[in-house]
Amino acid sequence: MNILIADKLSSKAVNELEKMGAQVTLKPDLSAEDLPAHVENAEILIVRSTKVTAETISAAPMLSLIIRAGAGVNTIDLKTAGERAIHVANCPGKNTDAVAELAIGLLIAADRRIVDASCDLRAGRWRKKEYGKANGLKGRTLGIVGLGSIGKAVVARAKGLQMNVLAWSRSLTDAKAEELGICRADSPLVIAEKSDAVCIHLAANAETKHLINTEFLAKMKDGAILVNAARGEVVDTAAVMEAVKNKGIRYAADVFENEPTGGEADFEATDFASVITATPHIGASTEQAAEAIADEVVRIVDAYRQSGKPLNVVNVCAKSKAVKSLVIRHYNRVGVLAGVLDRLKDAGINVEEMENTIFEGDQAASCALQLDTAPGDELIADIGSAENIIQVMIK
Repeated sequence: MNILIADKLSSKAVNELEKMGAQVTLKPDLSAEDLPAHVENAEILIVRSTKVTAETISAAPMLSLIIRAGAGVNTIDLKTAGERAIHVANCPGKNTDAVAELAIGLLIAADRRIVDASCDLRAGRWRKKEYGKANGLKGRTLGIVGLGSIGKAVVARAKGLQMNVLAWSRSLTDAKAEELGICRADSPLVIAEKSDAVCIHLAANAETKHLINTEFLAKMKDGAILVNAARGEVVDTAAVMEAVKNKGIRYAADVFENEPTGGEADFEATDFASVITATPHIGASTEQAAEAIADEVVRIVDAYRQSGKPLNVVNVCAKSKAVKSLVIRHYNRVGVLAGVLDRLKDAGINVEEMENTIFEGDQAASCALQLDTAPGDELIADIGSAENIIQVMIK
């Protein structure tokens, strides 16, 4: 089992992978452009922020599993991976606390203008009068757009600051909001209108791209705070720059549109960064989160090694095209299932999913096959008459 690790990963995780018998290659400084030249022999690829492009996937004939050592998988070409039957897995929830902590840190920093004040002090300017102007957060309304695990972790911390929380999520119900001790908004625009500060916690996809746009920002109160510790693509950068200039919006971001990948790179959006509170996508970067993610990576690899089924796969069909389930109870003998599959092939029926369960004693098994076409009575009878078949059932 050849594993290429193309980003930094805990040495503890590397040791555990090697104990499994894996041949581990560490290349933590590879860029997306460099990666294709190093994946030829990789069966498993582990990345964190390095992009995995179609070119990389095409250059890796042995590759069967890509692990994102983090939650989001927007840096991986899922379409190409799926076309090559390559599993893509992630480590959800392991960096939740780290991201929530930074979101709250950015919120406080934006309210108190900590970054600007620090820069002035480093430049020899004591501006207590200027930076003594802050609204404060106690009793203010924090709007949260997206209430997954990170959004909920932010709720807990905001309540510790004695803030009122208003949230919107497609899955949030009134009952769930009551259980969390928060209020539910009917739409993101209600969040914008009613909140003194807004935190964004959404995944990046076609539906969320530029969800925070000119319309949303126009609804926000003058001087309100907007925090983005999710993905840069969720926010329209040009619209935010206008809102900072014309409405006094205090924008705090850990993520950017078209941000660099990897640990070291040039950053071109300096004009934008100079008027906001910003960090270089470090939300998940704590030692606690790194160790938790590393442990999960090892768990994913171990499951794949033992069963061929990695944990936390994100690119399998949610629902197959199967219309019928064919259950074959059979004796555990060589060639039994091969005979069944041959008969289905001859009938032009495709197997969408298949699972064979061996019973204690290793003498018999039951195989469930999900088929794209219902088999006829004649075919079922033909399969049932074969040697070592106990029973055939159609469900």
